[in-house]
Amino acid sequence: MSKPVVRPQPKKHGYEFLGPPGALGMTFGLPALQYATQLLCNDVSGCPVPSLLSPSTLTIDKLKRDVNWQGLQTLFNVESLYATLGWYGLSMLLYAILPATESEGIELSAGGKLKYRFNAFSSALFISAILAAGTLAQGADFPVWTFISDNFIQLYTANLIVSFALAVFVYAKSFTVKLGNTDKRELAPGGITGNYLYDWFIGRELNPRVNIPLVGEVDIKIWMEMRPGLFGWILVDLAMVAQQYRTFGYVTASILITTVAQAVYVLDALYMEPAILTTIDIIADGFGFMLSFGDVAWVPFMYSIQTRYLAVYPVFVGKWIYLTIAAQAIGYYIFRSSNNEKNRFRTNPDDPAVAHLKYIETKAGSRLLVSGWWGTARHINYLGDWIMSWSYCLPTGLAGYQIIRHKIVPVTIPEGGKVMINQPGAVVSYQGDAAGWGMIVTYFFMLYFAVLLIHRERRDEEKCRAKYGKDWDEYCKKVPWRIIPYIY
Repeated sequence: MSKPVVRPQPKKHGYEFLGPPGALGMTFGLPALQYATQLLCNDVSGCPVPSLLSPSTLTIDKLKRDVNWQGLQTLFNVESLYATLGWYGLSMLLYAILPATESEGIELSAGGKLKYRFNAFSSALFISAILAAGTLAQGADFPVWTFISDNFIQLYTANLIVSFALAVFVYAKSFTVKLGNTDKRELAPGGITGNYLYDWFIGRELNPRVNIPLVGEVDIKIWMEMRPGLFGWILVDLAMVAQQYRTFGYVTASILITTVAQAVYVLDALYMEPAILTTIDIIADGFGFMLSFGDVAWVPFMYSIQTRYLAVYPVFVGKWIYLTIAAQAIGYYIFRSSNNEKNRFRTNPDDPAVAHLKYIETKAGSRLLVSGWWGTARHINYLGDWIMSWSYCLPTGLAGYQIIRHKIVPVTIPEGGKVMINQPGAVVSYQGDAAGWGMIVTYFFMLYFAVLLIHRERRDEEKCRAKYGKDWDEYCKKVPWRIIPYIY
């Protein structure tokens, strides 16, 4: 009789994100921040809402009027919850029935490799074909587009509910992981601190999976990261393009370039889906509220801020469009070229495209590149990632607008600022005193993404130093720059 395989318990490590207080703050603070951006930058009164421009006269009643507060229905409706669950169901169905490639993940610390099924890109193409057919038939009034734009906040709430529920489910399920199991289940080192709130937030189980009838085994973490939320981001963008057309009768280059830039980023990620197996999210992080919220609530509804703004207040960028295109092209080139170089080297170091690269052989058996893209900075791909974020924000220009609603013509327009007439005799949009203040919302992504990438780089460095020891110190001497050569 063979002896059971004994898999070691992962070693605990310290808190991240300021520990339990930080986990508590982000669990409730980030959703509150999203509600604030959705309500205080709107198509009812302006971006930011007028009452915020005169803080000395600010009252709750004025704020409610500016955001068109209608009670709970402003935030939630059952139709949006059903639509969200339907979207998840469609994504799961396509995952199960469309042709897929299968890959193995990296060696688990407890031994063995997990198998993964990848077809997110073909799923996206299938859904895109359906949406294209509907749009050709019904134009900007296609019900998918109108439903998303009319229920944007309610859809966000529905996905927020899903992210909380899923985090509770995987947290409870993680306690069924037994030492020595033969199912290749293991706990994440960062998620076994013993603090209930923190472990729920960061994630206890490394790769939680479920068996679904007629579908089979699904890796929750990868499915959530690559499916409903990521492509959902582009659906929101397209709905905003349709809204701009319904409102003004035209589509601006500014909203198109933003949508195209973000679509390129998403489709690239879906096409290169197997590459996710080597990312820190999959290798080291457990799946908890941090990832469930980020995947389906934060990404599609926060990253689409710019198109939501441009749908209400079109911006004609003129020659600035060339700077936007340049930022996207340069950023994407750095991002994709560096990642391709790394993936080729990991897959086949003898590939002619990477065989000339220099590297350090570590005691752990890994090779660390010290030439090519990875000889310029230890996380050069993050630089490309950040530069691409500029192309999302620049098309919004000097952001900020106010809205006047009236029933008769003519109407007196306050002096100053550019005037946009949505429908004659109905709505007038102009910048006025709001000019510039909207940038707090529309340029938030550039600042946030910089902080996110620096934090991720620090986490990468810590894990690599723990894994490679003195070899990592030697590597840092040969490649001293973290993200931006000669600067950082």
